[in-house]
Amino acid sequence: PPLDHDSLLRFFQQRALAGLELVDPAAGTMARTLALRHRGSTLRGVVAARWQPAHHRVELHISAALAPALPGVLARMRAWLDLDADPTYLEPLLAADFPEAIGVRVPGSLDGFELGVRAILGQQITVQAARTLTQRLLEPWGTPLESAWPGLQRCFPDAATVARIPPDALGALGIVKSRQQALIALARAVDSGTLALHPGAPLEGTLQGLLALPGVGPWTAHYIAMRALRWPDAFPAGDVVVQQVLGVRDEPHPARAAEARSQAWRPWRAYATVRAWHSAK
Repeated sequence: PPLDHDSLLRFFQQRALAGLELVDPAAGTMARTLALRHRGSTLRGVVAARWQPAHHRVELHISAALAPALPGVLARMRAWLDLDADPTYLEPLLAADFPEAIGVRVPGSLDGFELGVRAILGQQITVQAARTLTQRLLEPWGTPLESAWPGLQRCFPDAATVARIPPDALGALGIVKSRQQALIALARAVDSGTLALHPGAPLEGTLQGLLALPGVGPWTAHYIAMRALRWPDAFPAGDVVVQQVLGVRDEPHPARAAEARSQAWRPWRAYATVRAWHSAK
């Protein structure tokens, strides 16, 4: 502690996809499907978390189908919930500027490619609109899953699947051409192994690889770095909400002004970003 699990649950709830994720902030629980490659095959199952704030812990559930990759699944879940952040360093640096966001962590991701898709679909639109587009992609292209969890029956499509989707089919979902190109380029890069989106991936090379993709700019690259690569100093200086919270939105060069203002929070600017989003609610 401090760890604001309510803010994590609300963040995931606002973006939850039917069939893929279940989030209940009142009960302190969340569950979702997960597919991952392990020793040449794909494992599919369900993972869940139940918060026990009185004991400062979270109970993790992992379906038996994912047991062969248990250490890797546990590592993904710790990153997903940002359980390894150390408030000893975070709070002294950030609490004065964000007193209403003490304990707010950076929501992670269980699948870097999925996070990349969601980031691209979320460019310059509301969270709800991005959720709608992603749901449209999930339903025809996600992999069906039989699970004991009611309401969880589909895994997110992998990079190979998305790389094969015809642009016209993406357009029929309401995805504009620039994002169609970005999605397919991202999928091909991940599927070929050119791009790896996971904690521990080489930071500079991965950022350069992302920025080289059509339709991927600094905001998207830093958002992916923040949540998928777990880079604690990622900072999307072009984020409108961040600029508004920092009071630089009306500056001649707001991104530049936000970048300058953010220097005081290094190397934890990803946490400052999430706390700015939290403060704006």
